[in-house]
Amino acid sequence: MVAHCATVAFQGITAVPVDVQVMIGPGKHAMHIVGLADKAVAESRERIGAALHASGLAMPHKKITVNLAPADLPKEGSHYDLPIALALMAAMGAMPADALDGFIAMGELALDGTIAPVAGALPAAMGANALGKGLICPHVSGSEAAWADPEMDVLAPRSLIAMANHFKGTQHLSRPTAGMRDGQLAHGDMADIRGQETAKRALEVAAAGSHNLVFVGPPGSGKSMLASRLPSILPPLQPRELLEVSMIASIAGELADGKLSSARPFREPHHSASMAAMVGGGLKAKPGEVSLAHNGVLFLDEFPEFTPQVLDSLRQPLETGEIVIARANHRVSYPSRFQLIAAMNPCRCGMAGEPGHTCRRGDRCAADYQARISGPLMDRIDLRVEVPAVSAADLMTPAAGGETSATIAARVATARAVQAERYAGLGLHITTNALAPNTVIEEVARPDAAGQQLLRDAADAMKFSARGYHRILKTARTLADLEGKDTVGRIHLAEAISYRMAGRRLTSA
Repeated sequence: MVAHCATVAFQGITAVPVDVQVMIGPGKHAMHIVGLADKAVAESRERIGAALHASGLAMPHKKITVNLAPADLPKEGSHYDLPIALALMAAMGAMPADALDGFIAMGELALDGTIAPVAGALPAAMGANALGKGLICPHVSGSEAAWADPEMDVLAPRSLIAMANHFKGTQHLSRPTAGMRDGQLAHGDMADIRGQETAKRALEVAAAGSHNLVFVGPPGSGKSMLASRLPSILPPLQPRELLEVSMIASIAGELADGKLSSARPFREPHHSASMAAMVGGGLKAKPGEVSLAHNGVLFLDEFPEFTPQVLDSLRQPLETGEIVIARANHRVSYPSRFQLIAAMNPCRCGMAGEPGHTCRRGDRCAADYQARISGPLMDRIDLRVEVPAVSAADLMTPAAGGETSATIAARVATARAVQAERYAGLGLHITTNALAPNTVIEEVARPDAAGQQLLRDAADAMKFSARGYHRILKTARTLADLEGKDTVGRIHLAEAISYRMAGRRLTSA
């Protein structure tokens, strides 16, 4: 007799169906697992044997063959423990043979028979729902899997015994409820920042249109503090965005207690991060920082200190919103539509351009330091803002009651609502100006006559690239949306151009 139990293998965030087949036949007592299984899957025979023994079941003294079909698909991870154990129990007669027909199972077994949580419960639930099946997963992952569909069957047992009793009818497993973490993460308030009105204005524009931004200024001027306040003015994730973000976090094993959060991701990797850590990779092609920041913010402090290869690897996902990890034995793609926020000193000593300070190496100090960032990468950054040093006298001055994050967030939400309505009317699945195709932005951000003349003069004087031209239009469209204007005017274009002029010395370096 051959018993079956369905499970999944992961390719990116896509769950691929896998059929677990177990046959008990004559031969020497042993368990053989075939089907291109990795080390973690091969070791499952020991965990399964101990878990069955702890549950009061004895392994049959016969030859047990486990086939993971399709046989040419690599099988990685410990989540195959539970489906193999359930199929073996069905083959032994410990549970009805047809009980598993309507389910996909995943979970890691402990030696005492309990079921430990594994990564990828949400993508597995989405895959099961697409096939019209339910999901059997660890108890801790139940609240995560319940988000896939309120109507699908989700069983989240704590142990093998609870699973067997449920199918025998002696115990009932209730459906887990979808879990959500309360509130946004604490990132401070914009009212905490003294001065830096230009930088705060640029941060609001970046939040409203999802534009990329770089802060340039001496140490201690507040660049990192400004960037850390960006999540406090961003709107919460929409349902579709929440699902995408949570599926990536689930694959990476970063969903705490299986609960989702509507807060936008804010990732801030250290400047020593490797290529694989940034874009993803490794033996199992796990998602990197650019994917974990999907629909959120990727903050790179000490921007030039990252290796040039790591920085240039951001160019493709900044344009396409997707990262493709191609290796000799696999090819995986992850969504990576993130907003890049960077902070950097103007030179290695950090004080270039500040009154009363002179670099030992002169202008070459700033030129060499800024040249670590390639021109094509800088061309993809819409807003380049110089953040001057804040004096001790400014800090000792009582706060003047600056705008709070809640006030700014309301304006940002209004502007984003206008953009979402505009692009939905055009049949596009985008919500911000920064994501608009060039042909579309030329129409929706067509300037008036005075603005057209200013843009033509600026393009001739500053030699904008085609990408730079369209990014100026996108920024100007966001500025007009913040003011509630239907037409992009000269004043909006002037401000958008000024944000690129502020970092002109970076591109010239």
